[in-house]
Amino acid sequence: MGRGDVFVISAPSGSGKTTICRRLLDRVEDLELSISYTTREMKPGEVDGKDYYFIDAEKFDKMVDLKEFVEFASVYGNRYGTSREMVRSIVSRGLDAVLEIDIQGGRKVKEALPEAVLVGIFPPDWGTLTRRLVGRGRDSMEEMEARLNAAGAEMRELLSYDYLVVNEELEKAVTQVEWIVRAHRLRRDRMLGRAQKILMR
Repeated sequence: MGRGDVFVISAPSGSGKTTICRRLLDRVEDLELSISYTTREMKPGEVDGKDYYFIDAEKFDKMVDLKEFVEFASVYGNRYGTSREMVRSIVSRGLDAVLEIDIQGGRKVKEALPEAVLVGIFPPDWGTLTRRLVGRGRDSMEEMEARLNAAGAEMRELLSYDYLVVNEELEKAVTQVEWIVRAHRLRRDRMLGRAQKILMR
């Protein structure tokens, strides 16, 4: 069994990356979500160990000191981190790991794991992004303003990602991300061993 790949999916808040990731996991086999750690409060409807691992600042600092994160970042006053061991565990089982993380986290993952595939999700336009943020009703007015103010800089950084998808219509966006994953699995270095075995008849 070969090692799996790491797919990073990033987007400004309100661009639909969480929904895209959930649907992608339902549609593509051998794909597993790497669940992030966070110091923020749990929101209504969230489940510890499913949406995030919710921990306090002291535990987070200890994990940082022990170099247990492949990346960690502070976002809107809260801290988020991706467990190095969780990613290693997923790919060592021959599965592909999906990291649903912010743009600064994606940049750090690429530095630590140059082979990681970065996928950036864009909203179709500013009006849609604003409506989505307001419509989801999860953030205070202050949080929404902060997220909108940050969105422009975040999208400029996404321009350096390996693949870009515009989430104009959800089903189409999910399909496009699925194409990226499936096409990447067919690249030469991943298929070479199997192809060589066929030639050995």
